[in-house]
Amino acid sequence: MAKSKKDQDITLRIAQQPEADELLARSPLAALVGMLLDQQVPMEWAFCGPYTLAVRMGGDDLDAHEIAAYDPEAFAELFTAKPALHRYPGSMAKRVQQLCQYLVAEYEGDASAVWSDVSSGAELLQRLHALPGFGTQKAQIFLALLGKQFGVRPAGWRQAAGPYGEAGSRRSVADITGPESLAEVRAFKQQAKQAARAAKRTAAR
Repeated sequence: MAKSKKDQDITLRIAQQPEADELLARSPLAALVGMLLDQQVPMEWAFCGPYTLAVRMGGDDLDAHEIAAYDPEAFAELFTAKPALHRYPGSMAKRVQQLCQYLVAEYEGDASAVWSDVSSGAELLQRLHALPGFGTQKAQIFLALLGKQFGVRPAGWRQAAGPYGEAGSRRSVADITGPESLAEVRAFKQQAKQAARAAKRTAAR
């Protein structure tokens, strides 16, 4: 159990691994890195990545300054060592390093500063979208995760998060609170992919 700066109890069940989830709950940077890794791999694999990376770097948390200054080839090796941190470890290592370099340049390496002083959901979405590797969809999902599970709820946050901000939805990692909801989110994603394929086939006729 970890506490946010607002002294809220935060318990996550995203990575489905206690140590990894504990790190995500207490480390804003770990949560951002997990979200960055969440593409083309199972969600729990992506969100276990920050914990595995921290262990391989010899610590119990991630440090943006350290990652930003790390030798690129050596950092890539941390991702490619078995078991690999991602299906595309080399490219994702580069993206994580770019993210940390941006955080150092824009927020003095403090990941929580991305959202700690925002006045609206729209402003938060804009800041998240500016992060390297965060497209609109990824920014909206992370915004929803902040609102639903971290208690970061500036005015209009649900609207800014789009459909991912809807209460009771099972659309994304923002809605995962245990094995059952993980299965529901995975089923939703599979249905969405099937619908997209069907629409593409229809359009091609």
